[in-house]
Amino acid sequence: MAISNFSILRTPEAHNEPVKDYAPGSPERARLQARLRSMQEERIDIPMVVGGKEVTSGDIYEAVMPHKTKHVLGDVHQGSAEHFEQAATAAREAHRSWAALPWEARASIFLRAADLLAGPWRDELNASTMLGQSKTAHQAEIDAACELIDFWRYNVEYMGRIYSEQPRSAPGMWNQMDYRPLEGFVFAVSPFNFTSIAANLPTAPALMGNTVVWKPSLTQSFSAHFTMKLLEAAGLPDGVVNMIHGAGPEIGEVALAHQDLSGIHFTGSSATFNWMWGKVGENIETYRNYPRIVGETGGKDFIVAHPSASVDALATAILRGSFEYQGQKCSAASRVYVPSNLWGAVRERLADQVGEIKMGDVADFGNFMGAVIDDRAFKKHSEALSEARSSDGFEIVAGGEVDDAEGYFVSPTVVRSDDPNSRLMREELFGPIVTTYVYNEGDFEEVLELVDTTSPYALTGGIFAADEEAVVMAKERLRFSAGNFYVNDKPTGAVVGQQPFGGARKSGTNDKAGSIWNLIRWASPRTIKETFAPPTDYKYPYMQPDG
Repeated sequence: MAISNFSILRTPEAHNEPVKDYAPGSPERARLQARLRSMQEERIDIPMVVGGKEVTSGDIYEAVMPHKTKHVLGDVHQGSAEHFEQAATAAREAHRSWAALPWEARASIFLRAADLLAGPWRDELNASTMLGQSKTAHQAEIDAACELIDFWRYNVEYMGRIYSEQPRSAPGMWNQMDYRPLEGFVFAVSPFNFTSIAANLPTAPALMGNTVVWKPSLTQSFSAHFTMKLLEAAGLPDGVVNMIHGAGPEIGEVALAHQDLSGIHFTGSSATFNWMWGKVGENIETYRNYPRIVGETGGKDFIVAHPSASVDALATAILRGSFEYQGQKCSAASRVYVPSNLWGAVRERLADQVGEIKMGDVADFGNFMGAVIDDRAFKKHSEALSEARSSDGFEIVAGGEVDDAEGYFVSPTVVRSDDPNSRLMREELFGPIVTTYVYNEGDFEEVLELVDTTSPYALTGGIFAADEEAVVMAKERLRFSAGNFYVNDKPTGAVVGQQPFGGARKSGTNDKAGSIWNLIRWASPRTIKETFAPPTDYKYPYMQPDG
């Protein structure tokens, strides 16, 4: 039996992890390069983890480097419906003891994980993210190290704030709020593009006392393997987080029909989320509880420039916001609205600077970009660029080349569209392709309406303007167009504790990862009323006779 700490604890004050710059000659650069070399010399076995035990199936998916597709990093054991059932059983068996563990003990595990990642595990997660997901050192650092550390530190602080929120008590009674975990398991389904998101999806519910079955993307399975190893090193008990690899539809069908499903924590495509939500509806009579559904999905993220905008700041935001990590961020800028008075100068800067961008092996620290994640992404982007080259109404301003001889390389590309409602302005591509529309400089108000109505998504967006009235107008007119809105900044790079992340419309449920609003979804409150001197007679005073 767990012994409670007889004190009211205050969690350590969370702080954002400083970003290391990996400058030439720095010790962190030397350590990371050494781990990259050694990791590339290995070919590891990547099992599933069920109830703390490694599980192999022999059904192998080869985890390769996207920028060197012939180089296999690891052999991933894919699971079946049977393996998922085993994971759900392990989660159920771990639930009682984990939920009963004092909250400060759960907090300590994840604070320990944060400090391990800030120290001896930093190179492990950064190098595995670089090689398996083709991220540069900087992109891996801000993701696999800093953002994940921030999630674990800030989530503990948010948990403390939630638990401290208690009801008032009238004289003669004590009212309490018991923040229980959900009854059942949480199904966490994570994407390839962020190691931090992939780790936060299972661990945020776990922090609140839930047990989890986690299905990472197969194309992120390499760094997911090291994430599980880190959680084990931090002391996470067996069965709290169970990791199953495999094809999404097969695993999803079983998970979404399970009577013990209590919640879904998802990041991925809108189409997949729609499918999952539909399955929950079909199976609603099956569940013991109505599942909590939390999802962050797609985006067609925008930058709109006012005629007063700075050309240099706008061009830099387009380049960084569109092409960092090959545009494979939910928040990446993919449609830009430029006024006619600025287009000539913006076009010149984009054309010149896109030509300077280096793309290649991420182990070469001189490269700004790596490869897109897999052959499906490469094909999708190739088709979009073919459409831009061959269709009337499009002009490729810069870039436009693809090459899969060694890796899945798609060059950073700027397209100009004559039609603000063309496919490239409306549909999410999730790659290094940004489409621009040039509007008459006198039509700023009309363009704001266009920005709001062109896309079904509402994730991120930004306004560039020196005119403060234009900024105020954009904030008001685009209030529901983005869950994360930026003024004179690129629409990427949300920081935990500073810009909680998430959008609405077809971009998800807007439960804001990295905030108290997300964590509270993983608690099921119970109200407790204790009366100190209960009445002993059922009669009320009004029932006494007059006189």
